[in-house]
Amino acid sequence: MHTGLTLVFQNLDGKLTDEEAFRHELDLALRAEGVGFDSVWTPEHHFTAYGMTPDVPQFLSWLAAKTSTIKLGTMVSVLPWQDPVRVAEGFCLLDHLSEGRAVVGIGRGLGRVEFDGFRVEMGQSRKLFAEYAEAILNGFESGVMEYDGELYKQPAMELRPAPYASFRGRTFASAVSPQSIDLMASLEVGLMVIAQKPWDKAEAEMKAYRNRYLEINGEEPAKPVLCVFVGVGETEAEAQQMRDVYLKRYAESTVQHYEFDNVGFSKIEGYEYYAGLSRNIEKHGVEGFCDFLADLQVWGTPDQVVSRILDYVERLDAGAVLVAPSFGGMAPDVARRNFELLASEVLPRLQAHNVGGDIGVRHGVETRELHTLS
Repeated sequence: MHTGLTLVFQNLDGKLTDEEAFRHELDLALRAEGVGFDSVWTPEHHFTAYGMTPDVPQFLSWLAAKTSTIKLGTMVSVLPWQDPVRVAEGFCLLDHLSEGRAVVGIGRGLGRVEFDGFRVEMGQSRKLFAEYAEAILNGFESGVMEYDGELYKQPAMELRPAPYASFRGRTFASAVSPQSIDLMASLEVGLMVIAQKPWDKAEAEMKAYRNRYLEINGEEPAKPVLCVFVGVGETEAEAQQMRDVYLKRYAESTVQHYEFDNVGFSKIEGYEYYAGLSRNIEKHGVEGFCDFLADLQVWGTPDQVVSRILDYVERLDAGAVLVAPSFGGMAPDVARRNFELLASEVLPRLQAHNVGGDIGVRHGVETRELHTLS
């Protein structure tokens, strides 16, 4: 099974300078290929310590120059915050620089501070995402950016350099609300499942997505990519500390950054799902929700971590898993130890689990199935 590394570049508690925090994550990125990870992924975030990752393709281009085989993914690029032509150009350039190792992750965004910083109206994000995504995905296949939509007008312009290869089979989108899942099926992209809701609900929504995708496109979608934060301990006591200290702090930072407890989401078009979530938090308390979010992640001894991840993989019929080892205010030495245990004790066993393929396509071959890029 394809097993990737997620780096989130957090600096939550100010114990490190941004330079120190960034260097620590870059060091993990440089070690990823050597210890055997199949890919490195980074989310896009702006303006806060939650994630210092404003230009992910730029970071991945840096990493492409220092590696030779590892795939390079965005988890995700937030389309409403940027010009679609520049997004398409950036991925085409990354794909040329890495000789076809780019994997595209796209989403519509949720952090209000980020929408405000870019002066983008959150209530338009769903329409912007739908139009931008369609234009970009069509541009990847045709080599021409052209669109005449309600919000996005783009005269025909060639992408240069031209797309290195088709992005079919290596484009994934994050989706949380049922409305987003229906949109992703119509766009013919795979799903990226980030652990934020009960697994039985995620399982049901994945089934609905597969059925809708088959109905619209007449074929099965790519298997989803599963994304989890992971804490490994040599003993159960060490593993419990990973949960109680670092996964809990990660959960608190997520609630703070995304304002999951903000009932004002009910007034923003396209974010009705989160309005229900905020009302639930208001009823049961932020502390309880943070515990719930922490418990959706993975922690334990190596045996327990492998077992739990593979259980999630089987439930979703996932084709790949991405693991984040550094988060929640971990000191660099704690994160390095977590990374090392993941690489030595967990990674080989996940990769040995057969899910029938890998993320990617061969140069010049169009397919929506997951198989090896060689």
